[in-house]
Amino acid sequence: MEKLKVGVVGVGYFGQFHAEKYSKIKEVELVGLVDADPPRVREMAKRYRTQPFEHYFDLFKKVQAVSIAVPTPFHYSLTKDFFLQGIDVLLEKPISTTLEEADEMIALAESRNLVFQLGHLERFNGALSGLEGRVRDPRFIESHRLGPFTGRGAEVDVVLDLMIHDIDILLNLVSSKVKQLQAAGVSILTQYPDIANARIEFENGCAASLTASRVSTDRVRKTRIFQPDGILSIDYLSQELFFSKKGVSSEEEKMPEMAIAQIPVQKTDLLEAEIRSFLQSVRNRNNPRVSGLDGRRALDLALQIIQKIDDLNKKKRTGGD
Repeated sequence: MEKLKVGVVGVGYFGQFHAEKYSKIKEVELVGLVDADPPRVREMAKRYRTQPFEHYFDLFKKVQAVSIAVPTPFHYSLTKDFFLQGIDVLLEKPISTTLEEADEMIALAESRNLVFQLGHLERFNGALSGLEGRVRDPRFIESHRLGPFTGRGAEVDVVLDLMIHDIDILLNLVSSKVKQLQAAGVSILTQYPDIANARIEFENGCAASLTASRVSTDRVRKTRIFQPDGILSIDYLSQELFFSKKGVSSEEEKMPEMAIAQIPVQKTDLLEAEIRSFLQSVRNRNNPRVSGLDGRRALDLALQIIQKIDDLNKKKRTGGD
C-alpha cells in the first residue's frame, strides 16, 4: 500500500502530538512540519524525523493531507489555501470565528470533493461509544469542562476554547432545534470570558446546562444525561460510563435509591483514533466522522452563547434592567 503523504501546520503544544501520531503510523509518510517559530519547528522535525518548514505553502505539491493546529484566527486563510491546492484537511476546533468563513470553507471542500474533518476530539472518546443505543428521550443534560489556566487557546473565549466540545456532543445527542438560550460568563485572566455557563432549551422539551472554565483548580470533564429510564454519566478523562436507575434499598425499608452500574467501554487514544479516522477518509474518499457541517453547527450555537454573554455583561456595565 502506497503511503499517504501528510504534513502538520502548527507544532505548538497540541500540534506536536499530531506530528507524533503521524510519525508512528506505518501507512503514512510525514513529509514535513510548519511553524512560525524556526527553533521550535527544527526541534520538532528532528524529533519526528522529518523536514522543518517556516511557510505553509512549502507543503504545496508535497502532501495529500494536512493537520492544521494554529490559533483560531488563522484557520480560515490556511484551510482555504490548502483546499485551493487540492489538499485534504484535518482542522483543529473550532472551525473558525465566523459562520461566513465556515460556510466558505465547507463549500470549497465540497466543490473540490475534498475531505474536511474537524478536530472535535471527544467524539472519539471510548466512553461516548458506549452511549450507542442507550440515549432514549433525554430530558436534561449537564456538562462540566473545567481546568486550570494554561495560556493555550487564550486568543478566544472559553466558549470557543473548551465549551465547543460539549456543544458538539450536545447537538449530536438532541435531535431538536434550540428554542431558548441564556448564558453568563466573566473574564478572570484574559480579555475574554474565562468561565461561562449556558442554559439551553430545545423544542422537544429537553434542557441542558453547559459549564466551562479555564481558571479552575481541578480538571473535570463530565456529562450526565437524565432520561426517563435513568441517568447516564460520562467521565471523559477516565473514559468511564455509568448508568444509574431507580431501585429500593431493602425489602423491609423499601426506600428508593439509585442503583449504579458501570458500562464496559473500549478506552481509546483519542488523537490517534481521530487521525486514523481522517486518514481512512482520505484514502477511501468517504465522509469524515466529524464533518465541516458538524463544526459549523457547533460554531453557530457557540456564537449565540457568546452574544448572550456579551449582551448580559454590557447590560451590567450600563446598569440596564
